[in-house]
Amino acid sequence: MILDGKCPTGPIEKTWDKHRFDMKLVNPANKRKYKILVVGTGLAGGAAAASLGELGYNVEAFCYQDSPRRAHSIAAQGGINAAKNYPNDGDSIYRLFYDTIKGGDFRAREADVWRLAQVSNNIIDQCVAQGVPFARDYAGYLDNRSFGGAQVSRTFYARGQTGQQLLLGAYSALARQIKAGTVKMFPRTEMLDLVVVDGEAKGITIRDLVTGEIRTHVGDAVVLCTGGYVNVFYLSTNAMGCSVTAAWKAHKKGAFFANPCYTQIHPTCIPQHGDKQSKLTLMSESLRNDGRCWVPKKQGDNRAPGQIPDEDRDYYLERKYPSFGNLAPRDIASRAAKEQCDDNRGVGPGGRGVYLDFASSIQRLGESTIRERYGNLFEMYEKITDENAYKVPMRIYPAPHYSMGGLWVDYNCMSNVPGLFVLGEANFSVHGANRLGASALMQGLADGYFVIPYTIADYLARITPGKVKADHPECKKSVEDVNNDLKKFVSINGKKTVTEFHRELGKIMWNNVGMARSEESCKEALKVIPQIREEFWKNVKVSGSGAEFNQQLENAGRVADFLEFAELMTLDALHRNESCGGHFRVEHQMPDGEAKRDDENYCYAAAWEFKGVGKEPELHKEPLKFENVHLAIRSYK
Repeated sequence: MILDGKCPTGPIEKTWDKHRFDMKLVNPANKRKYKILVVGTGLAGGAAAASLGELGYNVEAFCYQDSPRRAHSIAAQGGINAAKNYPNDGDSIYRLFYDTIKGGDFRAREADVWRLAQVSNNIIDQCVAQGVPFARDYAGYLDNRSFGGAQVSRTFYARGQTGQQLLLGAYSALARQIKAGTVKMFPRTEMLDLVVVDGEAKGITIRDLVTGEIRTHVGDAVVLCTGGYVNVFYLSTNAMGCSVTAAWKAHKKGAFFANPCYTQIHPTCIPQHGDKQSKLTLMSESLRNDGRCWVPKKQGDNRAPGQIPDEDRDYYLERKYPSFGNLAPRDIASRAAKEQCDDNRGVGPGGRGVYLDFASSIQRLGESTIRERYGNLFEMYEKITDENAYKVPMRIYPAPHYSMGGLWVDYNCMSNVPGLFVLGEANFSVHGANRLGASALMQGLADGYFVIPYTIADYLARITPGKVKADHPECKKSVEDVNNDLKKFVSINGKKTVTEFHRELGKIMWNNVGMARSEESCKEALKVIPQIREEFWKNVKVSGSGAEFNQQLENAGRVADFLEFAELMTLDALHRNESCGGHFRVEHQMPDGEAKRDDENYCYAAAWEFKGVGKEPELHKEPLKFENVHLAIRSYK
């Protein structure tokens, strides 16, 4: 099947405005007749639930945390992009659009990326009005800093806590609607199935994580805002509760999964310090504004960093990418760091690290300026490593961070299952094969505040509200299926913990489908993953029962989904016989080691249809057309 993204035609500068006018509207008095289920309350979900509630719809919002304030969006550090051009350094909506298309290695939809760039300025105005404390310069104007993949300063920030502050802004808007009664909040609940009636998404089945109760909520549309899946690698910068479960359950009910092999490895993370570690810690990309990445020039040079003179240091990003230097895009900076470590010039335990050095910036600007810009990041680094990064360089190494792949959606953010909308990191649409820094927060808030309020109305205006009730046979069947799955976990009573299986899977995925992949490594993973999955269903140990607070049971469900999803992700990586962005097949690289695309054969989004566990999924393609940015070799030199 050739998929249609339903992108509007005509001059790209007018597409979103024309599309908004062409879409159907729901009369203000009729909005209260419709119920919308929003799953996930991070930036995308929180903004969507607040906006839809403000418009007058009945909204039910769900999160597995004890409060929407604890959504993983809180962990974002460095900033959010917008094309305000406050520094007057040459930025524009077109330049933000161009940088994002190029940053994604020409594997994103033009129309979606243009819309993202266009509404980016509205996001800043919205957040300032909410009281988000963005950094300001001496005169009181909003400040900007640079991020990778751009030669302008367009990133708005709140020290190293930008995600937290933006989430509190969205949460305040959400809390207002909860008080007004338009939004009903269900914390400590996890979506375990999608209810599809006559081909349309009409509800979700959830587990109350405190009592263990399984129940169905029905509505007129479902909006998934459940983040990414990089915990498939076990160790990542994501919170340990982040999973593929909600998206995967939707996939098993018919939603296509697009580009699952596109994952982002972040170059600026604290290196792993032991085998029993359960997650990795992100250090914001913004640090590369003032920090310089380097390793010793000589292999095996174990001197303390302060004893290595400048002439014996290799500032490898500045050497390889003089135009962008330390602010090269994440996929390129990550591979460059791995390259140095593979050449036996890495630093720290096991040689798996590079230095991020602030000495020259401190000398030029003063420690107080660096402290003001990044103080909480330096404090966090010291708490974890017991090293003062004002005195000695930080040690960093790449780590899994973000999912560019996700459920396939059209221009309206609706999946191929009518009534199922997918926002933020959970969809595939705007980042292509690599996300530029400070774009995740932009996408989440753009989708939640400025896209879904328009596009969902176009769907709702065409249906009759309240058609499906909670006693519908499909709802009863969904509850039954979920209960059977949970009973199965508890009844196995094997010898290995869920974490042991997750760690085993993560090691296979990182070594074979991580920062670099090959035909051989993907085939090896496809051989081993089913073996791990088979053993899991025979030998996993889940104590307790389903009718209680049981985190072992929660984790078992999430790892079971990862064990199925990992196979699709690897299959997609094997199928895409090219390198692009974060998808790096070692067989396909330029003479200088950069990713080598194959536009003739792979200039499309790969959307996979579920055909059963262990069965070959069916591939559907959405061709990508580039009419406003010409396909070109992606260079940051």
